[in-house]
Amino acid sequence: MPVDLSINYPAASSLINRRQLIGLTGELLKKCGVAEYTVSLHLGNDEEIRSLNRTYRQKDSATNVLSFPFGEGADSSLASLPVKELGDIVISLDTARRESVEYCQTFQHRLNWLIIHGLLHLLGYDHERSRKDEKIMQAMELDLLAFLQTYRRTPMPHLAINVDHVATIRQARGTIEPDPVTAAALCELAGASGIVVHLREDRRHIQDRDVLLLRQTIKTRLNLEMGANREIIQFALGLQPDMVTLVPEKREELTTEGGLDVVSQKKKIGQTVKKMRSANIPVSIFIDPDFEQIHAAGDIGATFIEIHTGKYCDAASDTARDQEYQLIAAAAEEANRIGLRVNAGHGLNYQNTAPIAALPTIDELSIGHAIISRAVFTGIDQAVREMLEIIRNAQF
Repeated sequence: MPVDLSINYPAASSLINRRQLIGLTGELLKKCGVAEYTVSLHLGNDEEIRSLNRTYRQKDSATNVLSFPFGEGADSSLASLPVKELGDIVISLDTARRESVEYCQTFQHRLNWLIIHGLLHLLGYDHERSRKDEKIMQAMELDLLAFLQTYRRTPMPHLAINVDHVATIRQARGTIEPDPVTAAALCELAGASGIVVHLREDRRHIQDRDVLLLRQTIKTRLNLEMGANREIIQFALGLQPDMVTLVPEKREELTTEGGLDVVSQKKKIGQTVKKMRSANIPVSIFIDPDFEQIHAAGDIGATFIEIHTGKYCDAASDTARDQEYQLIAAAAEEANRIGLRVNAGHGLNYQNTAPIAALPTIDELSIGHAIISRAVFTGIDQAVREMLEIIRNAQF
């Protein structure tokens, strides 16, 4: 294994996605031409790195990252050993969190920079030698950060627009406008890769006729969100959408309030999935970022999951948001590992979408309310293009 990761930090499980971090560090080794070498990455706290500074650098303070090249200060005979080891990178997660706030960066982006900085020191770069060396190292850091921004297992995630809220406005007046079918066409012209509609049992917004017209007119892909209701199932089988997404549905809720509990309804949901698959309709299941639910979705034959991002979007603090983000990242990794494709949505807006869009395991983002709300002020074409720009430029 090219990356040996160790962590000594109580809250690490809510901040660190181990598999993702090991994968990205491994990609950096490849990019730097040292894929055959091993690097040891240790994540600790301020007190631990302060102790290392006192012992090895004669500095009684905590810093963000320290690098220890293999064999540094050791007997020269070590150089002759057949060991391909670059050395150790030690990072203080306490300092990383403070700096992410100070520099207005996501925690993951700051952690990526610290790993890059430490790795370049192991490779012999040193910004403290001279102004020229500092510029060279800074250029390398920017190059590697840009690489991580573009490195993905999948291309940039697709953007699917949910036009339910256009129908909500129409239904409020009981008239014929605004027309969600027209809105869908404008979204496609602006660059959307798909259209999402939720045909609810109570028909509170989208109507059967809307869905039938969308099936006939959209040029991208139609994703029909639905509960596992017998009438809606028959409608979907006749419609033949490009995908169905099974969601929980309660009459009293304003919007979908959480993920589907696949574990407790495995038989019923499994029967619905089987019917859709027999009609060659791929099935996505809207679930919370929970490993048990992910495995249950895989067991019953889903092609996709859509991770519910509501708790991440509604988090009341940066710490809570980081924790929810890491749950989403870990869930997406696990789903990918067992062969599921991964979509995400619910509550995403122009402030919180970028970190989710940057995850290398996400195929598609489903966004509706934020874009339709923005469109009230900017027009739907501009609202879609602004969201696409955020997704295109998303970074860790």
